[in-house]
Amino acid sequence: MCGRFAVTTDPALLAEKIKAIDETTAGSDKGSPAPNYNVAPTTTVSTVVKRHAEPDDESTRRVRLMRWGLIPSWAKTTEGGGPDTKGPLLINARSDKVTTSPAFRTSIKTKRCLVPMDGWYEWRGQKGAKTPFYMYAGDGEPLFMAGLWSTWRPRDAPKDGPPLLSCTIITTDAAARLADIHDRMPLTISEPDWDRWLDPDAPVDEGLLRGHGDLDRIEIREVSRLVNSVRNNGPELIEPAEPEPEQATLL
Repeated sequence: MCGRFAVTTDPALLAEKIKAIDETTAGSDKGSPAPNYNVAPTTTVSTVVKRHAEPDDESTRRVRLMRWGLIPSWAKTTEGGGPDTKGPLLINARSDKVTTSPAFRTSIKTKRCLVPMDGWYEWRGQKGAKTPFYMYAGDGEPLFMAGLWSTWRPRDAPKDGPPLLSCTIITTDAAARLADIHDRMPLTISEPDWDRWLDPDAPVDEGLLRGHGDLDRIEIREVSRLVNSVRNNGPELIEPAEPEPEQATLL
């Protein structure tokens, strides 16, 4: 699975790097998200989509901010006017179920996205004594994870009102050394396949759902248990763990 990750690239710089339109500041006075070394569910994150400005023009890459934890368009509206998010947070979607699951089968047709990140965290071991690991790209460039997105509007809201955008990260069976840490991993999409994955006018390429994209770029290191708490956030979270002090033995 993918329940926590790190992302430090400024959305505007990301858009420039991947030749995309930066839409992250449109209609917002909050500015760009700061580097986040401990991204948790419901956090606002940068995503990459491909959309049309006009129905007949060519679709273009766009960087957009979305809530991590997909809210289907059919989610009910609460008395407070927000989406009903009772039940499990849809932060992950299994690659083998996205075409059939009611929560994801609409998004997989035309609303596929990429979720860029520096790396993600996973834990190994028994409950109460789990060891955190950080999986990241050894070349220092971001990883781009396959995702799905959705738009949600409150009941009776005007159709031209801004929707709530939300996303989920697709996971697949872990491969190679990653399987020693956890049985699931985010589905990576390599750069030559970005546009094929994002194309809103083409059906999903199910071959990409069965692949492992940038698996050869991923490295692993044990990190500090500081990452266990979402209150902690800083570059020290991704640094190699300090060796455990040796226990003195009594003679």
